[in-house]
Formats: sequence, C-alpha cells, structure tokens
Amino acid sequence: MFNFWDFDVWGWVLLFGILLGSLLVGNILKRRVPGFKDSLIPTSVLGGAILLIVAAIYKAISGNIMFDAPVFNGKGTSSLEVITYHSLALGFIASSFKTSGGKLTKKRTNEILNTGITTVSTYLLQGTVGLIIALIAATFITGFLPAAGILLPFGYGQGTGQALNYGNIYEEAGFIGGKSFGLTIAALGFLSASIGGVIHLNIIKKRGRLVKSTRSDGSLHTDKIESDGEIPMQESMDKLTVQIALILLAYLAAYFIMFGLGKLLPGMKAVIYGFNFLIGVLMAVIIKVLHNWFYKKRIVRRKYTNNFLMTRISNFFFDIMIVAGVAAIRLDTLQQYWGLMLIFGIVGAAVTFIYNRFIAKKLFPDYYEEQFLTMYGMLTGTASTGTILLREIDGDFKTPASDNMVYQNFPAIVLGFPMMILATYAIKQPVITLIIFVAFFTVLNIFLFREKIFKKRAKKKSK
Repeated sequence: MFNFWDFDVWGWVLLFGILLGSLLVGNILKRRVPGFKDSLIPTSVLGGAILLIVAAIYKAISGNIMFDAPVFNGKGTSSLEVITYHSLALGFIASSFKTSGGKLTKKRTNEILNTGITTVSTYLLQGTVGLIIALIAATFITGFLPAAGILLPFGYGQGTGQALNYGNIYEEAGFIGGKSFGLTIAALGFLSASIGGVIHLNIIKKRGRLVKSTRSDGSLHTDKIESDGEIPMQESMDKLTVQIALILLAYLAAYFIMFGLGKLLPGMKAVIYGFNFLIGVLMAVIIKVLHNWFYKKRIVRRKYTNNFLMTRISNFFFDIMIVAGVAAIRLDTLQQYWGLMLIFGIVGAAVTFIYNRFIAKKLFPDYYEEQFLTMYGMLTGTASTGTILLREIDGDFKTPASDNMVYQNFPAIVLGFPMMILATYAIKQPVITLIIFVAFFTVLNIFLFREKIFKKRAKKKSK
C-alpha cells in the first residue's frame, strides 16, 4: 500500500526533473555567459558539473550525500548509475535503427573501414598507456588496481556509460571508488576534447588554414524529416511512440538474451550485462533487417523507422547519460587519486591527439583537418563532441568526415569486442593484457597502412 504523496512515487520523477533542469541551466550558460559561450564544452557536461558542485556544497554543509536524501528514496546515487547504464544502450539502439542511403564506392568503403580501425587502434593505444601508468602507480598506491588503467579508453574512447560499466566491474574486484574513477576519467575526456580542440582550431586559424563554411539557417526540409513510404506522423499510434516501442522491443530482446546467458554462465554475469549496449545493437540490427525484408516482400506496406526521430531519441539518451554520469561522481572516494587522474587525463589527451593527427594526415589527405577533429573529439568525448569540432571548419558537412564517424561503428564494434573481453582478464593478468594490447595494436596498424606497406614492397620487387 502506498500514497501518491510518498517519495516512492515521486523519487524518480524528481531525479529526472533535476537532471533535465540542470541541462536547461547549462544551456543558458552556454548561450549567455561569454566564457561558456565561446567554449566547446557540451551542455550535458555543464549540467552534470552544476549538479556535482551543488552536491559538493550540500555535503560540506550537511555532511550527507545529496542524491541519497529521502526525497530520492535514499538511493539517488545508484539511480544515477542505473540511468547512465541504460541510456548508453538505448542511445546506441536508437542509432542502430537509422537507415543509410546510397551505395558506397570502394574508396568510401576503405575510408570507413580505416576510420573504424583507427577507432579501435586508439582504444588500444589509450589502454596500453593507461595500463603502463596504472602498473607503475600500483607499486606506490596501496589498493590501486592495475587493470584500472583500461578505464582510460573506456572513459575517453567510449564515454561515460562504458566507463561506469567497467568501473563497476573493477569496484567489485576490490578497487574502491572504481565507478567514480571511471566517470571522472570520462569527464576529463570531455575537457580534453574541448580544450585541445579549441587550441588546435586557434592554431590553424592563425596559420590561415581555417576556412569556416557558411552554415544554413538550420531549418529542416520535409525530406530530412520524413522519407517516402513511411507511416504518417500522426495516426492511431503516434510516429514517435512507434520509434520508442521499437527501441524498447530491441532492448527487451537483449535482456532475455543476457538473462539466458547469465543462467548458463553465472560467473560471467557482470561481463554479460556490461555488454547490454552491444547485444541491444545486435537486436536492433536484426529487427531492422527483418523489417526491411518484410517491406521488400510487401508483407509490410510502410516503413516504420524514421531517421530524424531516431536521431533525436539517441541524442536525448546520450545527453541524459552524460549529465547523470557526471552527477554520479563521488568526489570523496577519489581523494588519493587526483594526481594520478590528472596524469591519466593529460597523457590520454596527448597520445590521442598525436596518433589521430598522424593517421589523418597519412590516410585522409583530402580532408585531414576535418577527419582529425572529428576523430579526436569522438575519441576523447563522444560522437556529438566530434561533430561540434567538425562544425567549426565544415559547418555544412561537405567532407565525408561526419559519415565516416557514423558508419565506422560496425567495424569498430567487431574489432573492439576482444578488447572488452581482455578488460576483465586484466584484473588477474594486467601485464599479459598489456602485451596483448601492444601486439593487437601492431597488427591493426599494419592492416591500416596495408596499401602503403605492400605498395612499397611491390615497387622494390619490380626494381
């Protein structure tokens, strides 16, 4: 028996209200305050930072954790972690339902494949550097888990959701404050993307290489909102409701698969449920393929997915994921790690910048600045951060850089899957994991530069 005025009824509503309210405040700061207006820090990061500051002031005054107050049912912090966890998967599922138009040429296919390989290679490079730092730190800091170094690619390369997932796995393995450590690394990644991106933009501007394109007024034409053959916006069931239903159907299927695998492999439950986004994406792809097949056979007469709405939904979940993830950071659990996290942040930004700059120049010479900024922004923040940086020099998306970032997801997921398995193996064998990372990184880079390497050998033989 409950009453409608109980916090059990209002706790989740109040929590979401605060999260979305902080996003609105962050948006006002971005639009009105000069320092924030000129920065590239995402609004969601600002919103999370506002809540983090408010929570710190509350803790200093009351001595209690703000999000664990009775108004949030006494478990608001864990609720923020749950929101972050699910938002990652739901955002990826929504993105997976989007359809791509047009056929790809051989050159474009190679560029997309190379972008996916670059993504995974950067993960491995970040993981290698992170493990080296962590192995050294573990000799000086009691209770520090060497495997925590892999939180660098999860925080920088994959963002808040995966940083929380693996931070939780490491926390269960004995790393106190693992979740907050991962979330803080992710927050540092956004700062690296913003600060590093702005510095680079100013440098190329001074050198006269920044030719900012004139953007359209941002208005949307009908063909961008709705394509031929789709269900109408409003019928007996609203079009937005259909999109949400498809997303949740894919996630429901993913849950049953994880539930079954968890029963078969009880010792792997944490890993299995950590792949919720990957299994969710797989279910979304299967549903999309079946829908397209039914449409071609005329069993289904209309298209039920809509790219415009799926983009809006995925962006909503990613915004919620970031603001909840930053707000969930427990600063009190990280007191002894601040210096170490600063090292992680600086070194992670440096190696990501240098490596992606090198790759962009060598493999994407026709639009290397656009490709570099997109990849650097994505591999220190999220895809939206990469898009923000790209817009500064390619506002109309005339280069293929934005498409590379979108379509590289499939090869990146396939090639990056072994690294996710190794991330759990690193808990017991960090040194062996480091060696495997280096070997995998070497193999991927040989394949990445396959044309240049084998062309040189062919020329030598012909001589």
